[in-house]
Amino acid sequence: MQAARLVEGNLRILDVPAPEPGFEEALIRISSSGVCHSDLHLARGDWMGVSGIEVLGHEAIGVVEALGPGAERYSQVGDRVILGLGGTGGGYWCGACEFCLQGEPRHCAQTQGIMGTFAEQFCVWAKSLVVLPDSVGDEEAALACGGLTAYGAVKKLFRNQVPPGRWVAIIGAAGGLGHYAVQIAKALGYKVVGVDVGADRLGFVESLGADMVVSADDALEAVPREIGRGGVDASIVFSAAMAGFTLGFRLLRPKGLFVAVGLPPTSEGNIELNPFEFFMRDATLIYSAVGTVQDMRELVDMAAAGQVKTHVGRTGALSELDEIFEELQSGKYVGRAVIDDLAN
Repeated sequence: MQAARLVEGNLRILDVPAPEPGFEEALIRISSSGVCHSDLHLARGDWMGVSGIEVLGHEAIGVVEALGPGAERYSQVGDRVILGLGGTGGGYWCGACEFCLQGEPRHCAQTQGIMGTFAEQFCVWAKSLVVLPDSVGDEEAALACGGLTAYGAVKKLFRNQVPPGRWVAIIGAAGGLGHYAVQIAKALGYKVVGVDVGADRLGFVESLGADMVVSADDALEAVPREIGRGGVDASIVFSAAMAGFTLGFRLLRPKGLFVAVGLPPTSEGNIELNPFEFFMRDATLIYSAVGTVQDMRELVDMAAAGQVKTHVGRTGALSELDEIFEELQSGKYVGRAVIDDLAN
């Protein structure tokens, strides 16, 4: 089968043996795989301390072709599924530790991630699979991480006492994750300030239904002036640039909630907070990553109801992956890229 591999830091498309499902695993014939910004970071070696990665891709839709021992309790051959990302990636979580029982399986000591969906076939823990209705097409593969991560971030507003009807700034609103967050937040009843750069990207955010659209360069002045109240009740930062983190914090009103999602390259340095400004804002700062399989089920229901849709800015074959990475890095398209031909 064809699969993407990192060989001495270089991306290669190779012919490799097809995998066989192990205990409680399902073998998936992949129909489509989303290209996430984290795949780009891994391919480029942007994150210090992350090394030894050979396989890429963690968003996919496909069909169950075979089941390993015990997997028949959770899936059936012929099921059309999305690879729901429980834990850090849906590969495994114990289900019994304090973190799993609190609904945070990504912190489970035994958690394993999904990585390797840039391939014709892939084996995955069957418990992490979510069956798709026909109304959710293969172009929605990026719901598996990009959509789920955005959904998990917006849900944290509820958990941190930011109710619907309040103002939420989404930093990086035209991006692969941000464009989901705009739709999800609006569907759940929030007032959305979409922040990005460039007229085309801002126009795209406006088309998603944001209540206010503003350039990052103008946001610090425009947002408090337009909405009043000293700023937004929450900022969700999807930007992969440290400047986005700074902007998101400074847009907050006192007692606001800051939700970090993006992971800038290590070369951008650390988050810096002025202690006096932190004291004056009295903000709550949290991080949000992916979500649970139940979150994935809820998001699939929203997609089936037409409340959330992937904007696909680029499609291509597996052989075009390196070119797609280059385009992603330069911001050539808005929304998501989807590999829809894994055999070429």
